[in-house]
This record gives sequence, C-alpha cells and structure tokens, in this order.
Amino acid sequence: MTLSPGTAAPTTRAGSSGDSSNRSSSAAALRFAGVGKRFDTGTQALTEVDLSIAPGEFVSVVGPSGCGKSTLLRLASGLSRPTSGRIELSSDQLAYVFQDPTLLPWRTALRNVELVTELHRLPKAQRRARARRALETVGLAGFEKQLPAHLSGGMRMRVSLARALVLNPDLFLFDEPFGALDEITRLRMQEELQRLISSRPAGYPSSAGCHPPEHGGTFSALFITHSVSEAVYLSNRVLVMSARPGRMVAEVEVPFDYPRPPELRFDPAFGRIAAQVSAALTGAHR
Repeated sequence: MTLSPGTAAPTTRAGSSGDSSNRSSSAAALRFAGVGKRFDTGTQALTEVDLSIAPGEFVSVVGPSGCGKSTLLRLASGLSRPTSGRIELSSDQLAYVFQDPTLLPWRTALRNVELVTELHRLPKAQRRARARRALETVGLAGFEKQLPAHLSGGMRMRVSLARALVLNPDLFLFDEPFGALDEITRLRMQEELQRLISSRPAGYPSSAGCHPPEHGGTFSALFITHSVSEAVYLSNRVLVMSARPGRMVAEVEVPFDYPRPPELRFDPAFGRIAAQVSAALTGAHR
C-alpha cells in the first residue's frame, strides 16, 4: 500500500494538547518531539519519543517485539495521532511500504503501479509512462503484463516499491518490507533498495504538482526491521528502542558510503557496528 496525501503545505501534527496542521519551520524531513501514544485500552505504546530525520537520510529502527515500532510509522503517516508531543513533517509527499506487498491480484504489475496515479487523476499516458519507468527502476522491465500470482515474492515486493516510487515521495515509511521473504531474496532486496538510495535517477517524475523536490530527487526514509544486519547495511543511522512503552535508548552512526557492495556485510568494521547495535538491543530487552 502507498499513501500519498497530495500537495498540501508542509504540516505540523500535534498531540492531544491541540491537533493542528501548520507550516513547519523545521529543516528535518521528519521530527518526533516528546511523542507518546496511549491506546483506548489503556496500553501505553510509546513514551517521550524523540527522533529527527534529515532530508535524504535513511534511518532504521530496531527494538523488541511489541515496543511500538509500527506505531511510529502510523503516527508519522497520520494514520494515528499521538496523545502527547509533536510530529513535524517538511512535506506531505510520503509513501508507506508494508511487509505484505498488498497487490491487487486481478491487476497486472503495470496496472498495480498505476493505481496511485489513477487516484491522483493523472492523465492515462502520463501515469502509464511513470509506472513503466518505476518498474524499470526496480529491475522489472519486461514484467509489466504479469499478474501478481505469476511473480515471485521478491518480484511482488519490487512492484510494491515501484508503486511507492511512482509519485516521487519525499519520505518513505518502511514497515519490515522484507520480513516475509526467504534469506537469499531478502539480501537481494536489501541490495536493490540501497542501490535506489544511492542512484535515484536525476529528474525522476515528481509528485502530483510535477515539480522536482527541493533536495534534488533524493528521499528520506524511516525503516522498521528486526534484523540488525539489514539495519546497518541500509542506514545512515540505526536507532534502538526500549521494550514497551517504547522510547529511543541508543543511536549508532553507520559511516559507510553508498553504494554499498554486498560483501560489506563481511567487513570487520561492519561487524563492529552491528555488534554495537546488538549490544544496545540486548540491553533494551531488559
């Protein structure tokens, strides 16, 4: 599923102290400031969450099961509201990529990618051209006419990524998109995603307004995963959450340049960073 709310002015989302939508003065692509979330059942999912993602930055979040990682994404997307604190977005152009590709089984790969542009009422020729280019970007040129049932799990996820790319969002929200894939396919998808991070084509079709984003076609991302190796391989920074109620307890910088070769995972420096994240994650379970 991809959410692209349109071309409204940048927003600031507030908690229960007064929900509002105002222009944000923040340079961050996404910022959580003292955010808490309590469900109607009384469960406190998140408490005093502070995080900031710069334009073009890729940030992963790891944490114990049930710590509120997916709740972070729902709050960032506007699908849920915080009960305290503030959430600031520099743009309303965002895409949400779930663990399940959520493709419509009766539509071809091309028609699935076109879906979001149809909802935005783009002309047929324009949305067809965008969808074809998005499929080409994720390595699926030649598979436009295939139905989801005829595609592998990895190829279906590529279609989901293409559908997210088609409106050129400024912010990606990834909720364990590779969690259901087998290990080999998962590694390949990580390589594909980091390739997109490092080599997104200049002049990629922009959002509904057809103007290129101010930061030159790059995108920011908040990526949820249970895999420490995946988080380190993809990210500029890895954040570690505590057990519920979730809050940020550690931050680990990842210094490697993009593009990152697959063999980086076996580099001793990579292992040391992964060990730092693992140690913080072990402490977060306590």
